[in-house]
Amino acid sequence: MIDLKQLQKEIYQNKINKGFNTTDINQEFCYIYGETSEAHEAWRKKEDTLGEELADIGIYLLGLSEILGINLEEEIQKKVYKNSKREYKVIDGVLTRVKEYDGKEN
Repeated sequence: MIDLKQLQKEIYQNKINKGFNTTDINQEFCYIYGETSEAHEAWRKKEDTLGEELADIGIYLLGLSEILGINLEEEIQKKVYKNSKREYKVIDGVLTRVKEYDGKEN
């Protein structure tokens, strides 16, 4: 298993070591958006760089999480659990959430 919190720290340290941005949050979001666009383009064109582009998204996301002091591993685990408790039904041909997780076990 990968320790995402440690990976966040390593990615952040690499940003420091290389002189990359660590303060302009808007810029970091733009980089994530740009990498997402590149990944979509690689997928659309069936290029073999898709995995690398997806890795770039992850790297920027982990770096931004570290900059913002967010433990992304914990947030992902909480969100996966929350999503597993939501209920959906097909209504008029559309998959629709019909029950939100309220934080309590039923």
